[in-house]
Amino acid sequence: MQRYCRDMLGYGATPPVANWPHGAKIAVQFVVNYEEGGENNILHGDAASEAFLSEIVGAAAWPGQRHWNMESIYEYGSRAGFWRLHRMFTSANMPVTVYGVATALARSPEQVAAMQDADWEIASHGLKWVEYKDMPPEDERADIIAAKALHAEVTGQAPRGWYTGRCSENTVRLIAEDGSFDYVSDDYSDDLPFWTTVADRPQLVIPYTLDTNDMRFATPQGFNSGHQFYAYLKDSFDTLYAEGQAGTPKMMSIGLHCRLIGRPGRAAALKRFLDYVAGHEDVWVARRIDIAEHWAAEHPYVAPTLVPSQMDRDTFVGTFGGVFEHSPRIAERAFDGELGPANDTAVGVHSALARKFRTAREDDRLGVLSAHPDLAGKLAQAKRLTAESTAEQAGAGLDALTDAERRDFTDLNQQYVAQFGFPFIIAVRDNDKASIQAAFHTRLNNTRDQEFAQACHQVERIAFHRLKDLFAK
Repeated sequence: MQRYCRDMLGYGATPPVANWPHGAKIAVQFVVNYEEGGENNILHGDAASEAFLSEIVGAAAWPGQRHWNMESIYEYGSRAGFWRLHRMFTSANMPVTVYGVATALARSPEQVAAMQDADWEIASHGLKWVEYKDMPPEDERADIIAAKALHAEVTGQAPRGWYTGRCSENTVRLIAEDGSFDYVSDDYSDDLPFWTTVADRPQLVIPYTLDTNDMRFATPQGFNSGHQFYAYLKDSFDTLYAEGQAGTPKMMSIGLHCRLIGRPGRAAALKRFLDYVAGHEDVWVARRIDIAEHWAAEHPYVAPTLVPSQMDRDTFVGTFGGVFEHSPRIAERAFDGELGPANDTAVGVHSALARKFRTAREDDRLGVLSAHPDLAGKLAQAKRLTAESTAEQAGAGLDALTDAERRDFTDLNQQYVAQFGFPFIIAVRDNDKASIQAAFHTRLNNTRDQEFAQACHQVERIAFHRLKDLFAK
């Protein structure tokens, strides 16, 4: 048995309608990352200086030393960049979510007061702006607890949102286990919020972004000028706005850093984008906590009733063992394969089952074909079909044949079995009585190989219809 934990499907082809307030076609969300004073620094008890997201190309950590240039670049963010952004957003009357590193907030009381006066949400960006990928879970959990405590001490209230950024594979689980956060944003997998079940509880995820993000001014293959940044933001906005006009509103996140976008030559591009957004109707500019509250009200968590990837063997086989007629072995093989969230739909389970059917030996597949009853045959007349077969044949009117029609079906069944060695199989839900009779006559002209392949295809179609019924309950 293998289980694949990643969800490669998400909302799929039919995302939920967001129902943004006042019929907005798009939710736009600006994040200001406040990290200055919380970055790697031996003054903060770290082993080396910071080396991430600065103006220094190819920066490397300096073990045991302060990096004066790096420090002053970060200080630009708190001393000048923050205030430029604060003036810009308050003048535009656009709300902001701050991802605040707790130790950075503690070292910036004037900036925190300005955030609160502007009614900006201050979400937690962790205890320190450091890398967590190699940190043991118990140490990361301790930092989460310490970050919450320091955040509440500095701001007067505990954070309701969380984003580590430089996270580990344990971060989202640890946040869910904590249980106090309305949302977590260490995720980049969607244009809409979504619920996930982790640590045996539902957790709302509000995805973040690394593309509509000024960090690409400080990374390879990123933005070289404000014009590029503005053009990318505008194209992203236009695409999502058009999707909203077409009936599927989405969310656009824009990630900002005081020391990066706060530089004058870049800030001008951001100002142009704010003006561009303000020039459109039906736009909801919101804080992330506003989006979390809206989503929880409009799309509350609903526990799924059928989750194949989390079933034990007996439940899985008991549920799906009859999908391929009287052939539980197909379900057993599927259970032993790789199942994950993408298999928790009718299409997903069908894929898992069909793969095992297609790769079975020919005699095994022949056994599946032979398990199917004749259409309108003796088993049907004796009411000895499975419930699924009974309903399927009745749906095509095969339970209400005239005597002449019954004789015709009997003759055709006998010819077919004599010629091919297995029953005539057709997905009756795709057909009616007349088209079934026509298919009988056409397929009697096939070679055995052609008909074996066609019969297998029809078995898979029947299985798919049965799965759709199961998931619709």
